[in-house]
Amino acid sequence: MKIVIFGGGGGIGSSLAFNLVRSELPLEIVLVDSRPHMVTSHVMDLEDVLCYGRASEVRAGTAEEAADADVVVLTASVPLRLNDSRSSFLLDNAEIVDTIVAPWAGPEFRGVVLMMTNPVDAFVTRLHHHYGLPDTRVIGYTLNDSLRFRFGVAAAVGVSVRSVDAWVIGEHGEHQVPLYGRIKISGNPATLTEVQRASAQQYVDTWYRRHVALDSGRTSTWSSGLGAALMIEAMAKGSDEPFPANVVLGGQYGVRGVGLGVPALLGATGVQGVVEWPLTDDEQQRFLAGATSVEAAVAELSTHLDGSSVTTLAQQPGV
Repeated sequence: MKIVIFGGGGGIGSSLAFNLVRSELPLEIVLVDSRPHMVTSHVMDLEDVLCYGRASEVRAGTAEEAADADVVVLTASVPLRLNDSRSSFLLDNAEIVDTIVAPWAGPEFRGVVLMMTNPVDAFVTRLHHHYGLPDTRVIGYTLNDSLRFRFGVAAAVGVSVRSVDAWVIGEHGEHQVPLYGRIKISGNPATLTEVQRASAQQYVDTWYRRHVALDSGRTSTWSSGLGAALMIEAMAKGSDEPFPANVVLGGQYGVRGVGLGVPALLGATGVQGVVEWPLTDDEQQRFLAGATSVEAAVAELSTHLDGSSVTTLAQQPGV
């Protein structure tokens, strides 16, 4: 299985490469980055731990190698800066994504694209509509939202985070939808008190702003690298258990043609299906608000990159 990581010299790309090297998958891992010396440094380091996993090789590569990859991972982005929302990177990162994707994202491409560059929702949606990539073969990374919710719930209730199962769906941003009705602790359904719920909600609502305000110059490298490796493992092995993923929806949850986070079944060819869970009225409204926000972002991308105010989304109902 060939994995090509764009942005392989950065924090998330190199963290992902390390976790893939340590996995039990027989992988060929290729790092691509505009900083060749950084890639060489990571490769030299990672080669020394090949003996602790099943990867056959890890090496530097070129953008052309994406054409025959099984999974292409996009982590490349502009440097992190102080901001209040991932959407502030929309236009800058869009030019990076288009430059990377345009040479190989045609009908001949048979791999899966795993989008990690923010804002994930808009880029997943654009890749499907603008480049014609099948909606099953463009997947966005959203696991961190659920991981943070799990930690917030564990802290509020006073239990180990390992005992908590909790999900966030919807937009990877301000309109995220924590599913309080699906929380389980030690395998049993759990209902939070108002105080506990407020504490957990505050944790997930403020996590991004609190982290960016540190002005550390780094993003969520460790969680994203491990989470993306788990996602690729789920694709490689296939699973009957859903995995949080950004998927271009085809009517599920009342949304069509927009990429949002949902529980998805993954396999070697990408998305095998979407699991639809019942939502409360408030959850449904937040989910739809996220879809509207993503549609607006994709329309802005169309104007900025294509010189047109009309997006392909207008050809079919969105929400």
